[in-house]
Amino acid sequence: MQAVVCHGPEDYRFEEVPVPVPGPGEALIRVEAVGICASDLKCYHGAAKFWGDENRPAWAETEVIPGHEFTGEVVALDEEARARWGVDVGDRVVAEQIVPCGECRYCRRGEYWMCGPHDMFGFKRSTPGAMAEYMVFSPASLVHRISKDLPPAHAAFAEPLSCSLHAVERAQISFDDVVVVAGCGPIGLGMIAGAAAKSPARVVALDMAPEKLDLATKCGATDIVNIAEQDPVEFVRSITGGYGADVYLEGTGHPSAVLQGLNVLRKLGTYVEYGVFGSEVTVDWSIISDDKELDVRGAHLGPNCWPAAIRMLESGVLPLDEICTHQLPLARFQDGLDLVARGTESIKVSLIP
Repeated sequence: MQAVVCHGPEDYRFEEVPVPVPGPGEALIRVEAVGICASDLKCYHGAAKFWGDENRPAWAETEVIPGHEFTGEVVALDEEARARWGVDVGDRVVAEQIVPCGECRYCRRGEYWMCGPHDMFGFKRSTPGAMAEYMVFSPASLVHRISKDLPPAHAAFAEPLSCSLHAVERAQISFDDVVVVAGCGPIGLGMIAGAAAKSPARVVALDMAPEKLDLATKCGATDIVNIAEQDPVEFVRSITGGYGADVYLEGTGHPSAVLQGLNVLRKLGTYVEYGVFGSEVTVDWSIISDDKELDVRGAHLGPNCWPAAIRMLESGVLPLDEICTHQLPLARFQDGLDLVARGTESIKVSLIP
């Protein structure tokens, strides 16, 4: 089969590799679509989070097929896998990014998304990803069925949407909150939709691209701010009696969005960080402590949010035709990476094996 193989930073190759053979309790999946994530791009470019530096060892591995946001059709599985996942040959499925060990401290406590070994599709040799014609779901995979009525690229959007919804859950949004979402890319648009579903007083979307801000409105934003033309801090203060936002959701992974969030929040506000950064970020921590006593929360993956994400996709509430802007053949994976890197022509880019 044809597949993209990671040989190291900026060394991804389109190769012919053997079709994987499922073992006991596993399933063989024919990949229908795989999205390119911002973290895929940062891994490709050698970010320390993936390849290590003087402060941390490498986490990503070479000789791995990338791709962790995907959908596909079950083509082979045994009775053990059929009983475990409740799926059968011919079903369309998605699987969560992480393949938890089930044995570490976090897994035993039900906190599987923080699994110690942290094997994830597309980054580890033990869990090859979906930038290929076929892939295998190992027994520890977390599998969900999804409608065949959705176009493949829309079904694969379950992964980023589940991540967005987890960030929204971390924020514990209340009805009278003013929520600010930084970035109207795939993660930010999902955050906007998830936040709007909580029925807060306002959902304010920030971006520099007018077309993305238009999409933010379609996803549920009550207010949009083009930060290239308008000061978001001033705008938020103008609608909150000078106080600032109750909640700030950061989905860009851009260092400037961090200080922006600290400044836009009111005292005792909540900051939720989802973005994956390519470099270190420095801010004045006194804003967090002495100035405002903020709650700062991280968010990672999409635990327990996949069923909600799938329901949202299947309901048609999101403008998925406008969010899923590009579908390219697998052989054009480099064009896909470049599209995501430029960020001005696309929102969600998917590869179709």
